[in-house]
Order: sequence, then structure tokens, then C-alpha cells
Amino acid sequence: MNTSTLIEASTGRRRRTRCYIEPMVTGPLIAEIAGLVGEPARASMLSALLDGRALTATELACAARVTPQTASTHLAKLAEAGLVAPIRDGRYRYFRLASPRVAQMLDGIMAVALENRPRYRPLSRQARELNAARICYDHLAGRLSVDLTDSLITHEYIVVVGDEAAEITPAGTRFLTELGIDLSALSAQRRHFCRLCLDWTERRPHIAGAVGAALTKRCFDLGWTERMKDSGAVIVTASGKRGFLETFGIGVPEETRNGRRGQHPSAGLRDLSRTTSGKSKTTNASENRIPSADKTEGSPERSIP
Repeated sequence: MNTSTLIEASTGRRRRTRCYIEPMVTGPLIAEIAGLVGEPARASMLSALLDGRALTATELACAARVTPQTASTHLAKLAEAGLVAPIRDGRYRYFRLASPRVAQMLDGIMAVALENRPRYRPLSRQARELNAARICYDHLAGRLSVDLTDSLITHEYIVVVGDEAAEITPAGTRFLTELGIDLSALSAQRRHFCRLCLDWTERRPHIAGAVGAALTKRCFDLGWTERMKDSGAVIVTASGKRGFLETFGIGVPEETRNGRRGQHPSAGLRDLSRTTSGKSKTTNASENRIPSADKTEGSPERSIP
């Protein structure tokens, strides 16, 4: 018999017992974010932003297939919840994902959604290109990135220390420095230094974090890779084909050499999702460039600081 029972027995009155440890109530928090992300139009907008670029409300309305007025309402709710961030550049306003954590959440949802779901029809050319190589917020993803990560692990440049954690070895430090990556500057950034991200098309990990972003930027700087216009897919150039083979010992997927231009940001991504769930979802990619926008909201292509 505990103390509260004794009190009740002696006084004859019921006494409400005091709860000393309040359980953390996570259900409503999960429901709030899930409700925002789960609405089809908002999910399409967030997917279009997964490539790290900033897009106008009109461009996002096109990706979600809704009117600009409806898109503005959705974007206001997403911004209030901290899922997207508006950016003003002169008289133009753009939207991008609020943080890498939001991109990781969306990637995780995609990985869960596609797990154990067999494909029931061949992939389109656009979807194959995204499978082969794309940008996942600010780092490479797809088969190319998975092969690159396998090479780093095989050569013991990085070691896996957990489900999502990796460390750079002394040999890896020398290798990345010779490649032109300043690791000391990366370690000062307020983000994961080196982590693994589950690739939702390959269902295997690829390198992410500050090191993954720096590797991706270096590949662009060296002219090994190029972004397809208005798409998340990545093209590997002729020099990139040689560079990846000589530096990492890996070949490049055939689809990365057949780059097409002029695709909408969500092109091919609907095809990827239809092969698994039959629903329209979109995917990853990133170099922080703003694509040209329409006459009312957009501007010529420019960089956001």
C-alpha cells in the first residue's frame, strides 16, 4: 500500500495522486508535421525543392498542379511550420527548404515509402537518369554516389561507425586534401561533418554531410559533373568519366552521359514514384542556383548568397 492509499483510508476522502513524471507527448507533434507534408499538393512542392534550389510560388504551383493562389496558401502554412523558408531577392521572392534536416526527413519518408515495393513497369528515361545520378539537397545521390561511397570505404578513406555515421581516416584526409577539399574549414561548419544518407533509389548509403557536399562541389568545380537544366539529374562529362575512373576507380552510369535539357524540376520524379506506389512524388538534387522564373515572380538565373 502506497502513501496516497493510506491517506485515502485514514481520511475517507479520495485524493488525486500526483504525476511526478509527465510523459513526452510526441503524437500531436508528429501528426502536425505529417498533416502538412501529407497533403498531396504540399508534398509535391516539398519534393520539387529537394534538389536544394529556390523556386518561385508560380513554379511550385506548376509542380503541384494547383493555382498560384492555392500554392501561396500552402506555402504560408509550410513556412509557418518551419518547413520552407522564403527568400527575397529584390522584388522577387523564392522558397527553399528551411534546413538540411527537412530534406533528411523527406528522404526518410521516401525510403520508407519505397521499401519492399516492387516495380511493376519499366522506368522512363527521365527516371533512369535520376536513378543514375542526381543531387540530394547539396550532395550527390543515385548510383554514381553509392559507387563513389563504396570506393571511399574500400580504400579505407572513410570508416562506417554507425547506421548513419562515418569518420575520415588519416589516409582519407590526405586523399581529400590532394583532391582540393579543405577539411579544416568543413569541421568549423555547424552541421554533420561526415554522415551516410540512405539512397532511396539504390537503397544503399551514400556520403552526405559537409564532406559529401564538399565532394559534390569539387566535382562541379573540376568540370566532372553538370546539372541538367530544370532537373535534379546530373550529367557526367567526358573529363568526369576519366576523373571518376582515375581518382575513385569507378565507372559512370550510362544514363549520366545522355543529358537532356529543358525538363521541369519534377520531370521524371513522378515516373519514379509510379513504379512503386502509383502516386505522384518528387525527388532530390541541389546546387544553390535559382532557375529562371516567370515574368511576374521570377528573374534571370542568379545565385542566392
